[in-house]
Amino acid sequence: MTIVSLSTGRRAADAERRDRIIEAAERAFVRNGFHAATMQHVAEEAGMSPGNLYRYFPSKEAIVEGLCEVDRGRRAGAFDALADLLARNGDLTDAIRWGMREHVLSKPPEKARMIVEIWAEAGRNPRVAEITQKLDADVLSGLERLTDAAKAAGAASPRLNSRFAARFFVTYVAGLFKRIAVEPGFNPNAETDMAVRVFKALFAGKLSDDPAPGEEARQ
Repeated sequence: MTIVSLSTGRRAADAERRDRIIEAAERAFVRNGFHAATMQHVAEEAGMSPGNLYRYFPSKEAIVEGLCEVDRGRRAGAFDALADLLARNGDLTDAIRWGMREHVLSKPPEKARMIVEIWAEAGRNPRVAEITQKLDADVLSGLERLTDAAKAAGAASPRLNSRFAARFFVTYVAGLFKRIAVEPGFNPNAETDMAVRVFKALFAGKLSDDPAPGEEARQ
């Protein structure tokens, strides 16, 4: 029994240390820029030796994977909260406003820059590309399920293609992250109002992946 307790305690301590390293890595990436940040920067931010750091994360790519895993857990909770909000009152406006403010538009510029820099790194680093592609697939899947929940709650048109809605959302939000990262006068309040209007139109079926009449001939 004592051996089991010690083993459980060690795993808990290791998990806590990994979480602290991931938090420190995020600060190091924000401060130094993702591409320029080194494992030495992360070790210094975490208050540990590089050798000890490598016991938990053998590379910067492994840290990115850890960051994405933390983000996946937070995102799953956010999707569940939005689906619950829709199921309880079917109010799409409140759900969109809360989701955009809480998980997109409240991001500080330095955090948005880190996200954009990781996307750029994916164009240079095959391992980071693999990690971000897996993350994108998870995001799309979650957004499809959320759209299905909106349709089930009567908050979205039953004709809306859930995959199209998810792809549109990812494209729109990626643009917002870029603007948050580089636009000095970015106004979250104005952007929240715009997002509500855009996504209400999407869920009402006013934006479609079906080509307009005559468009097929031009393609």
